[in-house]
Amino acid sequence: MRRGVPPARNAHPGVRRATVLAMVALSAAPCSSGPTRVAPPSSVAAGAALPGTAPPEAVEFPSGALQLHGLLWRPGGSGPFPAVLFSHGSGGATAAETAGLPITEAAGRLAPLFVRRGYAFFYPFRRGHGPSAQAAPFIRDVLAREERDHGAEARQKLQDTLLRTEQLDDVMAALAFLERAPKVDPHRLALAGHSLGGQLTLLAAARDPSVRAAVTFAAAAESWPRSAELRRTLREAVAHTRCPILLVQWSNDFSTEPGLALGKEAGPGNPPPRVLLYPALGSAPEQGHDGVYLAMDEWERDVLDFLDGALSR
Repeated sequence: MRRGVPPARNAHPGVRRATVLAMVALSAAPCSSGPTRVAPPSSVAAGAALPGTAPPEAVEFPSGALQLHGLLWRPGGSGPFPAVLFSHGSGGATAAETAGLPITEAAGRLAPLFVRRGYAFFYPFRRGHGPSAQAAPFIRDVLAREERDHGAEARQKLQDTLLRTEQLDDVMAALAFLERAPKVDPHRLALAGHSLGGQLTLLAAARDPSVRAAVTFAAAAESWPRSAELRRTLREAVAHTRCPILLVQWSNDFSTEPGLALGKEAGPGNPPPRVLLYPALGSAPEQGHDGVYLAMDEWERDVLDFLDGALSR
């Protein structure tokens, strides 16, 4: 069942501002009265273009023996453009969903924010997800079967393994594709991601020193309390990353501990990651967790200003 979510809000100046955390946790803002159930804007369905944004290019790229799919948006003009690769989460009730939205619609919500700021925007679909569903089994089905057969601890252990192996392989393959894409500047690439995709963003940034910036939304908010191995893996990734990192969460996410903990790590020659904690979104942790899609007005300026600074020539 689709989560009860408020409509995605359009960007405006003067919206609620995030708390910038410098190793200090502040109390969460009070929750709103409750979720609003509305149909999402039809203009972003199926990766469609919003006004002023050209339609995306549907692309294919190899990941090992698999052939995966993605949507690539570019600004108008000859380029080359800086680019952002966005990694989605682990999915929803089906392989066609993420964060309670059809996965191609989720991509279409985000793309215009980046494209109108002059960035190419690539939203690849990892194996088993969305247009790449035929490439491999859906990760949530794989994990549910592991839990059913061997228990919750075994499920988390398998998830940690898949994160470091095939899921990361797909992100690195997408990054290699983006580096060679026409009109993309391979020297000005950033990574971003939500939930499991945020974890992958940190691992990929640690692996490829050419990445210029990394932004995560709600990374590890559900898994952090359950897995010491994951906590170690992500701490090591941040400590080995050479680019600036921005960690974004809403105060009513499942847990804000990942941002607080990882915000204390520092990469070689870099200050610790910057942590942005926004006021509570809606009345449920699912809404706080999915703020990247539901509260774009809150993070758009902060995130894009961060990227502009990190990717400037």
